[in-house]
Amino acid sequence: MSDSQRFPVAAHTLAYLAHRNAYSREQAVSSSVLAASIPTNPVVIRRMTTQLAKAGLLATCSGVSGGAWLLKRPEQIKLDEVLKAVNGCAHLGSAPLGAEGCPVSQAIPKAVNEAMTAANIAAAQSLATFTVADLLKHTAELPVEVPA
Repeated sequence: MSDSQRFPVAAHTLAYLAHRNAYSREQAVSSSVLAASIPTNPVVIRRMTTQLAKAGLLATCSGVSGGAWLLKRPEQIKLDEVLKAVNGCAHLGSAPLGAEGCPVSQAIPKAVNEAMTAANIAAAQSLATFTVADLLKHTAELPVEVPA
């Protein structure tokens, strides 16, 4: 999975677990169910949940009746914490090295990197103001499908 997709997939995974009220092993949601919700491959989900488990956000159990469940309430999980847990990409990249001997090429990469560092800090600070519970507020706006 690309760096740019790690964070959105992790945030979706945590929100889905909260939506399903998965707070114990008995309520665990399988990687195949999580993958179908995103949609992605269950292997991607298992890799992601391993990282989220190492960060203490969820727990997992392997096997036929395995799955993932939350260790924290959604209002306790800040999105900057999720980003850090999955080494996600909230950064803009880095400027390439300039051409040797060109004064502009020697100065601009440093200046661009400073600007991008400031943007990264601002992004992390912004994510710290949102929680998984905030993501779930948007699901309340969706129509509920009732099985026939």
